[in-house]
Amino acid sequence: MSVSGLNRIEKKAAFSLASVFGVRMLGLFMILPVFAIYGEQLIGYSPLWIGLAIGAYGLTQALLQIPMGILSDKFGRKPIILAGLVVFLLGSVIAAMSDTIYGVVVGRAIQGMGAIASAILALAADLSREEQRPKVMATIGMFIGLSFTFAMVLGPIVAEAFGLSGLFWFTGALTILAMFLIQFMVPNSVNKAPRGDSVALPEQITKLIRHPQLSRLNWGVFILHMALTACFVTLPKQFVASGLALEHHWQLYLPTLLGSFFLMVPFMIFAMKKQKEKPMFSAAIALFTGALFLLWLMPSGFWSLVLSVVLFFTAFNYLEATMPSILSRLAPAGVKGSVMGIYSSSQFLGAFVGGIAGGFIANEYGEHSIFLVMTVISAIWLLLSFGMQPLKKSKSYSFTTNITCEAQAENIAEQLINMPGVIEATLVHTEAMAYLKVDDKLVDLAAIKALLKAEPSA
Repeated sequence: MSVSGLNRIEKKAAFSLASVFGVRMLGLFMILPVFAIYGEQLIGYSPLWIGLAIGAYGLTQALLQIPMGILSDKFGRKPIILAGLVVFLLGSVIAAMSDTIYGVVVGRAIQGMGAIASAILALAADLSREEQRPKVMATIGMFIGLSFTFAMVLGPIVAEAFGLSGLFWFTGALTILAMFLIQFMVPNSVNKAPRGDSVALPEQITKLIRHPQLSRLNWGVFILHMALTACFVTLPKQFVASGLALEHHWQLYLPTLLGSFFLMVPFMIFAMKKQKEKPMFSAAIALFTGALFLLWLMPSGFWSLVLSVVLFFTAFNYLEATMPSILSRLAPAGVKGSVMGIYSSSQFLGAFVGGIAGGFIANEYGEHSIFLVMTVISAIWLLLSFGMQPLKKSKSYSFTTNITCEAQAENIAEQLINMPGVIEATLVHTEAMAYLKVDDKLVDLAAIKALLKAEPSA
């Protein structure tokens, strides 16, 4: 097989799994641009309950993301993904049939219990060769970004035509479509990625949570999604107050989001070509902070809102697209599944806290205060980002080995780390696997393979 591009199975896996992920996230995101307004019609309405309904899925997602990945390792990827989609469908039906804010909160929380993100990413890892895996993951990431854009456009249109319950019924229909894609379009696993690359390892989680560099990214994605969810507790109302009727909000979101994508691309190219990822990362956080400050500072006129939202989403999309790449480069060799599990849980937990915080601030201090509080929290994130280490260009490899005992593993690891171009080496003798992070320009892969295939000691 050629290693220069995706083979037939990898292409099919990339686009089918990306479609499943995108369809599911579309259903979760569609509530954002409309619920602050339509939720006022529900029995038991208050700003706090609105925030809880918007963010409720995040708590159950955060709690179950890692366990669902581990279950998929034990019982198979597809069965766990399908089970998660059934749970998500149940939550959608409960929310659709509810005429109280409390029923919608329960439905959203149950939607979150279908936490299949880690299982989908693990299946993507199983269905791709190591050298092609970043392309498959990038395709999934692109579809998540597109699903957010489509959700901002479709949400107001569907809600205007069919009401809030119709929005949840539409989400249920999308979930059934995702089930068909999993069952009939996604290939069955033909090989299996190393466990540490695909699912979270419980014994590694505590250590990785305390990792000084990774924790900055985990806190970062937490704050990013907290601010997003909190702002949408009030942002749709701001647009209505500026004179834009809800059914026309898609006309604002579509050019705004497309414009933000076009604006962020030159910055991404500059950061990669000039190896300025760290300064550009901090600059994007500064832009995000500035956009939040403008939302608080400037009068709620239509064009001032448009300017603030374009800046907000330019920064948001840049950070959302680049943070997983930075994470994979900072992740210690052999524990990528655990690193991504913690990162995903932080992201969903941020969405939950953002909903609660936005509702509480609106209830106690007025909705406009949300933007000021999020500005302060984002400024703290900016300060944290200055402590990130410069990013080194590296590539990850995994090798099977003949190493069978801990003493030999420690000896070989010591030799590996002293070889030119080896940045990091992790040997797991219980799985007969070695995970390396290397500088491709300096490393001698043939010498590494020779060392790892050494005869086991007596």
